Amino acid sequence: MLRSDGEGRHRLLRMRIGLHQRAGTVAVLGSAQTLSWASTYYLPAMLAAPMARDLGVSTPTVFAAFSAALMVSALTGPYAGRTIDKRGGRPVLMATNVVFALGLAMLGLADGALGLFVAWVVLGLGMGSGLYEAAFATLVRLHGRDSRNLITGITLIAGFASTVGWPLTTLLEAQFGWRGACFAWAALQLLLGLPLNALLPGVERADPGPAPAPAPAAKGGEVASQGTLRTAVLLSLMFAATGFISTAMASHFPRLLQAAGATLATAVAVGALIGPAQVAARLMEFGFLRRVHPVWSARFAVALHPLGVGVLLVVGAPAAAVFGLLHGAGNGILTIAKGTLPLELFGAHGYGRRQGLLVAPARVAHALAPWLFGVCLDRWGADALWLSAGLGAVALATLFLLPHRHPAAQGASAASSV
Repeated sequence: MLRSDGEGRHRLLRMRIGLHQRAGTVAVLGSAQTLSWASTYYLPAMLAAPMARDLGVSTPTVFAAFSAALMVSALTGPYAGRTIDKRGGRPVLMATNVVFALGLAMLGLADGALGLFVAWVVLGLGMGSGLYEAAFATLVRLHGRDSRNLITGITLIAGFASTVGWPLTTLLEAQFGWRGACFAWAALQLLLGLPLNALLPGVERADPGPAPAPAPAAKGGEVASQGTLRTAVLLSLMFAATGFISTAMASHFPRLLQAAGATLATAVAVGALIGPAQVAARLMEFGFLRRVHPVWSARFAVALHPLGVGVLLVVGAPAAAVFGLLHGAGNGILTIAKGTLPLELFGAHGYGRRQGLLVAPARVAHALAPWLFGVCLDRWGADALWLSAGLGAVALATLFLLPHRHPAAQGASAASSV
């Protein structure tokens, strides 16, 4: 009896230690992600105009360089994910801190369009291996299928990247100029980001988990292979469509609301609601929605943007806040779904490389969205929202075509019934 009580207390102690370690990992990784997003993805919104004036280029040229970085990140992602699968996330994320610091320093030293593009290409290498997808792969490498709540935790912290990054970048630019802001962010990558990622746990095993079960023979194997490919294509299409919507709204949201009849003050105020809406939705995902399959939470999230578009187009400017809240909430949950859906549908084995491949088309969509949606907004005004709503409908349709089980398991069932 005493032995049984001692073993129980020992197990409870191990569980508590494990929970503390996981909470520490989420806090460290979430903080490092906040820094990385604030100093890269959210940088052009505040610095594009002063960069353009000082370098003698147009503001669209600065955004074109940013788009080039997103294209480079699409190519880098699969290789970074495969490295995380093999070696864990700590060395990869630490290396990206150095790459980010180098790219930001090069950006601060740029003296023309060529230097601008080269610096953003270097930053693109870091973005492909140091943002959310790499962080999610790091967690899955450490904790396998138990990573869903941890992924949500990271997005809750890093969801404030724009809230922290935009004011801080504005303050740095006002005090030291845009070049000084870039140098300050570079220093933070080395003095804060690098030590944070160094605190992440290392890995011991060569694989993130047990290898997938062997494919069923004959017809069942073909079913499993076809099902896996079909699922991957559908998921990648969904990520690309929602990625386009997210970046288009982030780039043009105030101007879009003004085209719908809102004043500039209203547009800015509504834009400020998006961040809190994202975090509130992620809290809901952590609470209620974690009890449902990720496919269902993703369906709910994807439906919110087209719903908000419908309300805005029918009611007009008075519904601007409703549109902003619905879009922000959907975008917040979709960030989590980007990490949890591949884990649920394909498992933990090879997660990093697969994640990089799945989101590569989405990164291309991110790169095209600011320019393409801007053209549509110039030509059609608020009716450009029909494009984003249509893409939302396509994304929702793909989610209803997704299976709820691993395709290999479906193949096994098919084989047993043949």
